[in-house]
Amino acid sequence: MADKKDPLRPDLWTPRPVDETIKVYAKWADTYDDDITAQGYHSPARIAKALKEFAKPDANILDFGCGTGLSGQVLRDAGFVNLHGTDVTAQMLAKAAERGVYAKTWLSQPDELSFGRGAYSVIVAAGVVSLGAAPPETLGALVAKLNAGGVLALSYNDPTLADTRYGEALSTEIGGGRAEVIFREHGPHLDNVDMGSDIIILRRR
Repeated sequence: MADKKDPLRPDLWTPRPVDETIKVYAKWADTYDDDITAQGYHSPARIAKALKEFAKPDANILDFGCGTGLSGQVLRDAGFVNLHGTDVTAQMLAKAAERGVYAKTWLSQPDELSFGRGAYSVIVAAGVVSLGAAPPETLGALVAKLNAGGVLALSYNDPTLADTRYGEALSTEIGGGRAEVIFREHGPHLDNVDMGSDIIILRRR
């Protein structure tokens, strides 16, 4: 188990090209679940808990950037039953598929959202649109894939909140009238590094 205050990987929360991000997570896939759990990882469970107020158990949900499927497992445990998962890292996605919580998984391509608008009434992006992972503009691309009334649930961790680009991306969606915030709450993200996150749920207008 990682020591208190010992970050999982100090390079996680820094800007980098997507191909480098894929390499980081490809190497991490075998130990990711144990490592992140040992750190006291809360955001996926907080998303699932908040989402229960705004989505039905049988909603069609895409776990975008599903990684090893930790977030999908938490969603299933919260009672959501129609789950698909996608990720850009093949090694992480293979772990997700093994969990058996997703009816469908597929390997995404960077900068390409290979599903139609309205295919999902709920998109979950736990720790995905964040510093060191998907760029800020991914937020708008995901909102654009929702029909009116559709929901996007995501987390902005503290380093992401400190990066003004991500706040501006959120403000653009809200200020432009494409989405409204129906839930936002700050709370724990990773205990061992005293990092928090905002859980944010947007509804497409």
